[in-house]
Amino acid sequence: MSETLNLGWEEWVGLPDLSLPAIKAKIDTGARTSALHAVAVEPFGTESNPQVRFIMHPDPDNPDVEIVCSAKVTDRRMVTSSNGVAESRYVIKTNIEIDGQAWPIEVSLTNRETMGYRMLIGRSALKKGVSVSPGQSFLQPKLNFDLYKKRQRKGSLPRRPLRIGILTQEPHNYSNTRMIEAAESRGHVIETIRTSRCFMAINNEKPEVHFDGQALPRYDAIIPRIGSKITFYGMAVVRQFESMGVFCLNPAIAIGSSRDKLLAHQILSQYKLGMPTTAFARTSRDTQGIIDLVGGAPVVVKLLESTQGKGVILAETRKAATALVDAFRGLDAHFLVQEFVKEAKGSDIRCFVVDGKVVGSMMRTAAPGEFRSNIHQGGSAKKIKLTSQERATAIKAAKALRLNVAGVDILRTGDGPKILEVNSSPGLKGIETATGKDIATTIIECIENNVGTVFHSPVKKPRKRGTNKKG
Repeated sequence: MSETLNLGWEEWVGLPDLSLPAIKAKIDTGARTSALHAVAVEPFGTESNPQVRFIMHPDPDNPDVEIVCSAKVTDRRMVTSSNGVAESRYVIKTNIEIDGQAWPIEVSLTNRETMGYRMLIGRSALKKGVSVSPGQSFLQPKLNFDLYKKRQRKGSLPRRPLRIGILTQEPHNYSNTRMIEAAESRGHVIETIRTSRCFMAINNEKPEVHFDGQALPRYDAIIPRIGSKITFYGMAVVRQFESMGVFCLNPAIAIGSSRDKLLAHQILSQYKLGMPTTAFARTSRDTQGIIDLVGGAPVVVKLLESTQGKGVILAETRKAATALVDAFRGLDAHFLVQEFVKEAKGSDIRCFVVDGKVVGSMMRTAAPGEFRSNIHQGGSAKKIKLTSQERATAIKAAKALRLNVAGVDILRTGDGPKILEVNSSPGLKGIETATGKDIATTIIECIENNVGTVFHSPVKKPRKRGTNKKG
């Protein structure tokens, strides 16, 4: 049985699903349809899953308070306002909350900038048991706009439909397919964007990313999966999205630090994290000194931008190591020389870190006759339980490089875990197959927890139109 609720002609209400805890609303039983103030209204999604995103200024006297809202579109209809003007409006369904009672209502989106109330509640929104006293106001508990100033705990905001983009050169690979499935199953709209086909409009008014001749829409989040061959350009595109106020799962500076193996090792060493002894030099006369510095042969030589085990070579003798180092120098290639950790016996551990937690781990073992354990090089993988030290090392490494998502590769040694490298675009196939865990959904949850409702955009705010405010 519905509880009774007596309302005045104006009341404080909340729309919790839209992260709007306090709105001063006018209740008008003469109007059938409810209306909510919305600017920068942008439809997105598909025909079967239509969504709309908009900006709400809940405080009429403080336009600096901007909340980003999004919801599923239930209808689009012609609505006639009180001054007789008809317009086509998007209609959404959301819960309204008054004095602890909540129920679903339909509300149309329109610009109410010149109105004194950011929300109008029509008669169709009044559930059974609700009565209105036209001569009275604020019969229910009063709220205030200070609620928008309170810092809300990360992850505590209600989940809203997001528009997510994946920057990738391989839109149909396993990792992208899984993240698309995970995002769509949680009500989001997700699209792949070929990184190499993007170009940028760089300015201080309205920075944009263009694709195939058209400006891309505003995304709530970007998942960078940029290939190693276009790291420099891919980082530029990610930085452009960052300048537009878009949350990027891994920021450009973190991607760059992890892709530059020399810089990554220098950063990790500052955090006192264990790693194989590593040497780097420029001139050919340093060859013998470099090899001696890492303990002599056998040594591992790595190109600074190697991925998936490519550009990683084992030199088993001093003669082979000398020849290899000199050959790389002759090619003017940048590379590292590292000690070869024999006790690892051709195995390493991939720790998958998401949002500061290890969400999966596997041991990778090299194929017979091969020292590289990468699955792309024929290695095998199995689920493994980490020690507390290994877990802490992986988390600290991801944090040191400022990565929200990272694949941290470590070796087990008698001296504790040693970090081989930190990958900013770790693949999902190996870790999900080995652990049976839904890592893709965990990544989407990370995005949900980090994308806020406060709008940060370089786009100029709409100008106020006059001061003659009506209901």
